[in-house]
Amino acid sequence: MSPVVDGLAGLRVPEELSARVPAEQRGPGRGRDDVRLLVSRGTAVSHHAFRELPSLLRAGDVLVVNTSPTLAAAVDGRLGPEPGGEPVVVHFSTRGDDGRWAVELRSPEPSGSTRPRAGGPPGAVVRLPGGGRLVLAGPLAPGSGRLWWARAYGDVPGLLGRYGRPIRYGYTERDQPLSVYQTVFARPSPDGAGSAEMPSAGRPFTPGLVAELEARGVRIAPLSLHTGVASAEAHEPPYPERFEVPEETAALVNAVRAGGGRVVAVGTTVVRALESAAAGGAVRGARGWTGLVVTPARGVRVVDGLLTGLHEPEASHLLMLEAVAGRAALRSAYAAAVRDRYLWHEFGDVHLLLPEETAHCAHC
Repeated sequence: MSPVVDGLAGLRVPEELSARVPAEQRGPGRGRDDVRLLVSRGTAVSHHAFRELPSLLRAGDVLVVNTSPTLAAAVDGRLGPEPGGEPVVVHFSTRGDDGRWAVELRSPEPSGSTRPRAGGPPGAVVRLPGGGRLVLAGPLAPGSGRLWWARAYGDVPGLLGRYGRPIRYGYTERDQPLSVYQTVFARPSPDGAGSAEMPSAGRPFTPGLVAELEARGVRIAPLSLHTGVASAEAHEPPYPERFEVPEETAALVNAVRAGGGRVVAVGTTVVRALESAAAGGAVRGARGWTGLVVTPARGVRVVDGLLTGLHEPEASHLLMLEAVAGRAALRSAYAAAVRDRYLWHEFGDVHLLLPEETAHCAHC
């Protein structure tokens, strides 16, 4: 059992605290930024509306955001030879450098969501809409049956664009259009790459809020990390993912740190990318694959704060949150989130972890 799970072992998140629809669908006149913001500074916790974010940061800080677009990564298929075959939902996770795709096969539920199923077997053929097909090769990692490498025959970006839909889990109420899963920061990738699941920490931002942040002297710096399919049930650590930290972002982050500003990551994906590009306490421009798993033992080198969603007590992401803020801060925040009935998951409320204030720096 991980140290984070030990620290939150007594915490239970009631099912009714799952956000089942986006904020803007919860009532007339509501917008994406109509979510709550839990703020942690050490073990001190305060409660805010997300629209208050500009007043919680200060001139000279930089928010680093993930520009990866969300893909319509779920496609219906049939496993086995024609006619018939087992109905499956294929989650396209990550495109490898050799052209293969890491995919997760799941069984469809009558509600429209899916449930886990065993991967494989090797050599099995998955028939896809429009005449495409996948041939399963083997597990992505030894001993893991969830994600498999598969050779795709057909145009996968075209397939996703025509037949795909966003990945959906059982706690959501219904399917949503892809636009619901795009953040204001999303930018198309030249090669059609993107994230299998939304970089959800950026979802509550609106153009107006971004403009207010910039007017207050908070800088916005882009990078990309294309997220793979999360382990919704088993809470496995993340697999290697493609990322790019532009030279301009690296230079801005280094300048902000040198000037005494704070580097606040918008999402765990941004922490992973930034920390993968850190060397000797500075960030360099970098691109490629990262298998970095940020843990309390490893720590963080360039990230001062983190804006993220609320994660299940068993989630491996909590190791990263503990690395940023410490176990006591995490325990205090999550107890408050349950007590005050914050909403969980990608359509839910958000959590801002900032450095602990000191008596001589009450404005920090």
